[in-house]
This record gives sequence, C-alpha cells and structure tokens, in this order.
Amino acid sequence: MENSEAYRRILELREALRYHNYRYYVLDAPVISDAEYDRMLAELKRLEEQHPQWVTPDSPTQVVGGGVLETTFAPIAHPTPLYSLDNAFGQQDIVEFEARVARALGLPGPFNYTLEYKIDGLSINLLYQDGVLVWGATRGNGTVGEDVTPNLLGVAGVPRRVAFSGPLEVRGEVYLPISAFLELNARLEEEGNPPFKNPRNAAAGSLRQKDPRVSAGRGLRSYFYGVGLGMNALGVAGQSELLERLAELGFAVEPHHRRVTGAQEVEAAYREMLSRRRELPFEADGITVKVDEFRLQRELGFTAKSPRWGIAYKFPAEEKTTRVLGVTFQVGRTGRVTPVAELEPVDLEGSTVSRVTLHNESYIAELGLRIGDTVLIHKSGGVIPEVLRVLEERRTGSEHPVVWPTHCPECRSELVLSGKVHLCPNPLCPAKAFESIRHYASRRAMDIQGLGEKLIEQLLATGLVENVADLYKLRLEDIASLERKAEKSARKLLEQIEASKHRGLERLLFGLGLPQVGEALARTLARRFGHLDRIIAASVEELDAVEDVAETTAKAIYEALHKPQMLRLIEALRQAGVEFEAKEKPKGDALTGLTFVLTGELSRPREEVSRELEALGAKVAGSVSKKTSYVVAGPGAGSKLQKAKELGVPVLDEEGLRALLAEKAGVVDGR
Repeated sequence: MENSEAYRRILELREALRYHNYRYYVLDAPVISDAEYDRMLAELKRLEEQHPQWVTPDSPTQVVGGGVLETTFAPIAHPTPLYSLDNAFGQQDIVEFEARVARALGLPGPFNYTLEYKIDGLSINLLYQDGVLVWGATRGNGTVGEDVTPNLLGVAGVPRRVAFSGPLEVRGEVYLPISAFLELNARLEEEGNPPFKNPRNAAAGSLRQKDPRVSAGRGLRSYFYGVGLGMNALGVAGQSELLERLAELGFAVEPHHRRVTGAQEVEAAYREMLSRRRELPFEADGITVKVDEFRLQRELGFTAKSPRWGIAYKFPAEEKTTRVLGVTFQVGRTGRVTPVAELEPVDLEGSTVSRVTLHNESYIAELGLRIGDTVLIHKSGGVIPEVLRVLEERRTGSEHPVVWPTHCPECRSELVLSGKVHLCPNPLCPAKAFESIRHYASRRAMDIQGLGEKLIEQLLATGLVENVADLYKLRLEDIASLERKAEKSARKLLEQIEASKHRGLERLLFGLGLPQVGEALARTLARRFGHLDRIIAASVEELDAVEDVAETTAKAIYEALHKPQMLRLIEALRQAGVEFEAKEKPKGDALTGLTFVLTGELSRPREEVSRELEALGAKVAGSVSKKTSYVVAGPGAGSKLQKAKELGVPVLDEEGLRALLAEKAGVVDGR
C-alpha cells in the first residue's frame, strides 16, 4: 500500500495543504493563490474518495481552518463547533449537491435555498450573555479560536449590546473594504513594509494587532450570518428569517442575500451575482448556498468538517500567463522608488493589464523574477494585478536579472537605502512633486476637479508650480496658455482651486500625505484637535493619547509635521487662504490626557458619550488598565468594573460623569 502512487500523492498533498493552511490561517501570509489551494484540496478529496481506507481524522479534508497562534492571543473554546462549507465550481456541482440533499432527506425537491455573497474575510464567533458581549474569537480550528475581543470592539457592525436574554453565539465575517485595502497597502509600501496580498489577509492581519487602536484605525467591517447557542430562542424557521432577525438585533448582514428554489434558480442567481461582483465594496470569492429551512438542516446534519445542508459556489479565479518585457522604476511622493514590470498586454477580468508593481528589491528576489520571464498573474483582491509566480520551466536562457538604479530615474540624485526601500533624497525631485500634487488634488483629498496628470506635468515643466501651495498662485492666463482651451475651461479650474480652500481640516490632513494618516485617521485628528496649528503644537504623547493612534504613528506624524520643508509648505498654504479648521468643531481640550472606559448600561448610546468625551480631548478605551483615568459604569457592569476596583481606578456613575464634565469643561447635564 505504501508504495502506491496514489498513496504517495495523498501524503504529498496533505503535507502541502497543512503547510498552506498554516500560512493562510495562522500567519496570514499565503504563498499560493486560493485557486491553487482549491485545486490541491479537490485533488486530495477525489483521491480519498477513491481510497477511503486511507482517510485519516487529521487529513485537511476532515479538519476546519488552521491552528491558533498561542504566543499572540489567548485560546478560547467555542461553545458549539464552527464548520466550513464544501466547494462547488460549476453548475453540475450544484445539481449533484441538490441530489445529495434529496437522497438524504428522502424527498424529491426542489428545495428552498438562501444565497449570500461569500465575503473573503476572517471568520469570527461572538458570545453574548443576557445581551452583553462577553468575548469574540477567531474560528481557529473550529473548536478553539483566538480571543480578539478588544480588537473586535473597533470593528463596524459588531454591537456591544443586543436585546436578548440568555446566551447567544453569533457567527460572521470580519472584512476590509476594497477601498480601505488599497489605502492600507499604499501606506504600508510608503513606509517600506510589505503589502498584504489580498483583503482577507489584510483583515486577518489587522484584527490580530497587539494594539487595538491599530485594528480600529484600519476601517474593518463585519457581516453576520449564523447562530450557535441561542438559535431556538430566536424563533426563526430558516436562514432568510435568521438574517432578518440578526439585522433587527443590530448586526450587519450581507445586503444582497436572496431566497431561491431549486438548482436552476441557484445557477441563474449565481450568474447575476457574479456579473455584479466588481460593483461590490468588498471582495467576494463566491456565494454561499444553504438549505433555507432549519428543520431540514437539522435532519441533514454535518460531516466531520462541513454541513451537509450548505455549499460554497466559488467564482472562477482568472489567472493568465504573460511575459515580462522589462522593469521600469517609479518615484512616489515620498521619494520611494518602486519597480514596475512592463508586460505583454493580457486581458484579465475585463481589463487589459500591461503593468504590475513589484513592490521592492526583496520582493523581486523572493519571486526569482528576471526580465524575459513568463509569469502567472491574477488580480489581488480582485483589483490589483499581481505576479503569482515565475514559470521557470519556460525559461529559454535569454532572460536576465533586474538591475536596480543607483540614481533617481527622474532627477539623477543618488538613491539611499532605508530598510528595504530605495529613496530619492532630493526634496525638489519633480517626480515627488508630481505625486504630491496629484494626491493633494484627488477626489478624497482636496477634490480639485480638472487638475489632471497632463496638466500637473505641464505646470511642473514650466516652473509655474513646485508644490501644492503654488496652485493657489495660478492665474487665468497661466492655465489657458497651457491647456490651449477656452477661457471658460481655465476659469472653471480656478474656481475648483479656490473652492478647495474650504474643504476642511480632515481633507487637508489627508491631502498633505502625512505618514500613516488615511481618511479615517485624518477625521479622528480633525475632530480631536479642531485646527492644524493645535496638531502641530501637540507632543508625541498627546498624539498617542488620541484613539486609533499608536505610538509609532504618533512619532511619524510628529516628525513629518516638524520637518522644515513641511512647515514652510503649511505656512504657504496659510498665506494662500487655505482653511485649517475642522468642519466639526471640538468643544475644547479640558479632558486632554484623561482616558475613560465605558461599561454597563448607560442612559445614552455609548457612541454618543464617547464622541462627547473625545470632543473634549479625552481618549476612550475599550479595556481597563493602570493608565485608565476613570471608568464610567452603568447597571449591569461586570468584569471591567471589577478590574477597575482591583487597580484602584476611580469609578463614576452617570451622575458623577456629569459632575466631572461640569467641573472640567462647564458642560451641563452631559450635553
């Protein structure tokens, strides 16, 4: 038996899949695509079906997910097991799935199914007791997960309290919206850190941060779809009703879910949902197909790994081969030099791909890529073209290594190496100025419509502008002569430039391109400080005290704002009349340096109380520590109140909070 070719292949596949499970679920650092993994798993499953005598309980076909990274987060046991769905890859698989359901139930069908987009995120499990969130954990191996409760408190769509008596176990998915994924990767690359391969790994990496403020600052969201403990008390008869009930309780649910009947309707809905895949704000790798009625689900039951009443109908993963014609080097607004592979154009998921970023020198080394290589590409997160691997078996001997430049390709300044990143140190490098202006004028920053790339290049080439502040010096005749268009077009652009002066502090902060400051953090800083001058005057400690700002981020912001070049730019913007005030004015800084923790049932929503405290300069944290200034406790307060007493942290009820606010800030009745 041991000499059998099939047996050797089974052992080989198991070893490979365990390794890739560990990379994917535990390290959040996959080295193969989902499609490659699915092919390997399907091959193993097929071989084990042909040779059932060789199936073992620890085979990847019988085990859910990965392990638990015990050195990072405490393990936590799930009250009821979490399973993963089997996969379907075509219409025939769905027909066979319905046939299996019919045989198991002894009913002719067709059956009712609830369909939802299968979001590419990280599975989580929440436990509530009498409406209060007790803990939240990752799926782990389906029996034991990782306790990530503090980090989940900063995820949109995770309620801290629900109207429910008794235990309630709610299952869902934490994900990173595509826009947040792109912003996060751009920020990581600017800092010289490796980008995440896809939104799923970005979500997992963000949720597993040791500092909950980092998790909270990355824009994570969630959708929920299942219940373990407490299902009977919900009084729902099927999956479609469950989604409606979860939404009533305050949980975010996938908004495109629908109920269909029979395999043919499943296929029709699948094709429609696939056609709309690129319109979604999140990455979806398929749809889930679940027998709707719970009475039938209970009768169908589970295998060791998967429910018999559900299946994941995967979207096709499009991968194409092409050839690397050359490598060019781009200079970003921070001076970072990024290699870009120039490809033989290839159609990929509806668009022509001719260029793909190679990130940095070590990334190229890990791929083993050479100019002239044939490579396999796909779209990371369904959005960004990415090289999956080099097809070394197709080499002809004519390929040659990628040679890094020693000087900036734009201004010829000698490059410097900072970690893994090559930088142009010249503050007047035209490429840096181009990217800075383009970012400043972008829709999500200062939104200067009409200021396109061609016009920016012309303005820089003629010396009319050197930085973003120079935009406000432009005259009608300057633009009209460059654009060679009617005066009306030039006048509209000047109106847009003038209007950008009044976008507000949060848009300005984002437009300045400060390190690690995306849209969300820019809003937080603007709301907290209210004016750019107050942010510049803040110490590292004061910046670190702001919610969602980690210590490393605080240092990076402080250093960037105090560089002479940045201070000169800010002063030029001030002279041009750009507004430095936030649209949402803070009430003051009376509570600066104080940290509050809210617990128990309050008379007002916690979010409202948190916003009020933050507007006065306070930091609102999710857990109690020696650094906590006050714990505000309402009825039903539990472990946080107990920990506050153990640490000697002052505890206030709502009346005490109102008295403190009246004393510190002159706020009456907590408003």
